[in-house]
Amino acid sequence: MTSTLSPAQVREAIQQYLLEALPKPEAAHRPELAEYARLLRDYPQRGGKMLRGTLLIYSGLAYGAALEQLLPIAAALELFQNWALIHDDIEDASDERRGKPALHKLYGMPLALNAGDALHARQWALLIEAGVSHDVLLEFVRLVELTAQGQHLEMTWMERQRFDLQEADYLEMVGQKAAYYTAVAPLRLGVLAAGLEPAPVLEKAGMKLGIGFQIVDDVLNLRGDPVKYGKEIAGDLWEGKRTLILLHFLAGATSQERERAENLLRIPREQKPADEVNWLHQRLLEAGAVDYAQNVAETMLGEGLEMLEPVLLKAPKSAVGTAVLEILKALVRREA
Repeated sequence: MTSTLSPAQVREAIQQYLLEALPKPEAAHRPELAEYARLLRDYPQRGGKMLRGTLLIYSGLAYGAALEQLLPIAAALELFQNWALIHDDIEDASDERRGKPALHKLYGMPLALNAGDALHARQWALLIEAGVSHDVLLEFVRLVELTAQGQHLEMTWMERQRFDLQEADYLEMVGQKAAYYTAVAPLRLGVLAAGLEPAPVLEKAGMKLGIGFQIVDDVLNLRGDPVKYGKEIAGDLWEGKRTLILLHFLAGATSQERERAENLLRIPREQKPADEVNWLHQRLLEAGAVDYAQNVAETMLGEGLEMLEPVLLKAPKSAVGTAVLEILKALVRREA
């Protein structure tokens, strides 16, 4: 029965499990704690694709794990995503998340930060209460540490005004910050939940797919549909992020354009002139840097899928392995 669940049904099951694990405002004995519960439930209730949790469940089902085993692990992974986004929005001074104001814009930074910390605790509680294996716990430790390490790289590059970076630097950073927890960890966690040892190809292919996913996110930040994207268009330029798009543009720009772009990116977000941000936005589009990044993402998707396909089609439940491949194809061919 579980192998025939649609992605929408899987997302609904994860969402229900996740929200049941969080405090409810109506159960609070003080109004302040009712607000606390609303903060913890805010990002999870905004929905989202639940791509990582869905990928984890299908991966686990393909290798023989039961849905009941997988749901707490998938919910914990989605809790990680939510508390990491709260912290990321604070660190990036982002305005929006999933089409609404970022949590720190609604409640202020101290309360939002505290809510993120609480969700982090609930992530571990879900795993411990479910009695998951030591290997599953260690995989969560690894994904949290790698994400933090990649985030540190990106933040230091912006804070220290680094413009000497190469594309390889970006790929290393984004592999740690986004790719591991987006694709590698869900694939590995599904197999670990089934009591098996993940094949090394899951990490190699997952890194390519996860990097492709993040590059597409960078592309959508500059030419996505604002309604579907759910975040601020050109937010990466306002924040000064060193994306593959930006690095490719700077490498081929004239000395005058490079100087103009670097001068803009050195200005704090709140002081950046809108007309200069618009200029850089248009130049990235016109110069082909966005198209270049999209092509890199497509290449990585193809390479990752080519590596994974023979492995997943030999999974104990190969029909579910096929579903995993379909989910992975959506990593790059997406609009939000």
